Amino acid sequence: MNPDAESGVAPPSKGMAVQLDRLARLSPPTWIFLWSRLAIWAGAVFVVFAFAPTPPPVDDPALTHDLGRVIDVWAHWDAKWFLGIAVHGYQAAVPAAPSFYPLYSGMIGGLGRVLGGHYVLAGVIISLAATWASFELLYRLAASRMGLDGARRAVLYLAIFPMTVFLSAVYSEALFLLLSLAAFSLAERRRWLGAWLIVGLAVLTRAVGFALVPALLILAWRAPAHERRRALLGGAIPFASFAAYPLLLWQQTGDAFAFTHGEARWHRHFSPAGPLGGLWDALRAAWAGVEQFASGSQAHRYWTGDTDTSPFHVAFFNLEGLAYLIVFVGLAVIAWRRFGAPYGMYAVASLAIPLSTPSRELPLLSLPRFGLVIFPLFLALASLGANRRVHVAIIAVSVPLLAYSVAWFALWRFVA
Repeated sequence: MNPDAESGVAPPSKGMAVQLDRLARLSPPTWIFLWSRLAIWAGAVFVVFAFAPTPPPVDDPALTHDLGRVIDVWAHWDAKWFLGIAVHGYQAAVPAAPSFYPLYSGMIGGLGRVLGGHYVLAGVIISLAATWASFELLYRLAASRMGLDGARRAVLYLAIFPMTVFLSAVYSEALFLLLSLAAFSLAERRRWLGAWLIVGLAVLTRAVGFALVPALLILAWRAPAHERRRALLGGAIPFASFAAYPLLLWQQTGDAFAFTHGEARWHRHFSPAGPLGGLWDALRAAWAGVEQFASGSQAHRYWTGDTDTSPFHVAFFNLEGLAYLIVFVGLAVIAWRRFGAPYGMYAVASLAIPLSTPSRELPLLSLPRFGLVIFPLFLALASLGANRRVHVAIIAVSVPLLAYSVAWFALWRFVA
């Protein structure tokens, strides 16, 4: 007797059964990718339709308005720069544009033209595809070190990290994360040419791509003697690859080194003391934030670097940046001790680069977002999450902060 017939429940059709079987066979990182991106997208769309935010003057509707709010929600803030470069290239009249490196925008431009001029859609597709591939690569890389449970935790923690909202947006984070994971994966399999070529693409995506170079040189030095020389010589490839960027800027703007002063828009400067200079500024700004909250008054600004924002907001962002930095440094130390010098070196160098170029307004400007692409931090976090209480604590802290970031990003509020 058919139990379904007896219960009055219709059995699933053969086609439905096949679809369910296919869903059951999806890999853990793919499952995490699907539910996390859908939840984040649904949250962002709900906020947009519920509160109908008004874009600030920095928005450029000609670039960021494409297929309606469901898609356009991911074209806030810096997305206009990537889209502008994709559509118009670098222009001498837009001095801030060269601080956004060309690979991601070039990919948007190519796919956007294939899609009939839907550049926002192209950026979202590229970011989501890169995010899915990153989850898969991180899972495989972590599984070889911590087993399947550890690998699932690493991907989960990345998926619910407060700044993971940027992996769905028209930002270069997802592409860079994929390239950094691919470079490590290839280097550990001793595919040196492929690894160094990937690093060459990474340095055309974000300046912090150069943090991959010392990490891969350590791996190359550990290669068998007969291939060590070839592995080390490959380290010249990223520098040769990066040379294409000044040539592109020279051709389009007449200034080959426009990228060196493009960060002036965000009041960034190179600290003569390197990362120690940025750290000192961050500590001073955080202490000023404590004083600001303790005073309870907006009449006096304890941190005068940013005079256009509420002093309490400035205090919050400076304290938030320091809190993230402390967590990142701690995780970088754990990554070095637990997974070795290449992983620790990459994490440390990835933090040292933005610390060496602090902003006069907010010294740790965007640091929480920068940590999103430092994948060894999530390996370290996954190793800590083996303790059940720590695992629960990580989720309990991350999810509310992620919800806050999604809502703030959708409302055109500064997140990171």
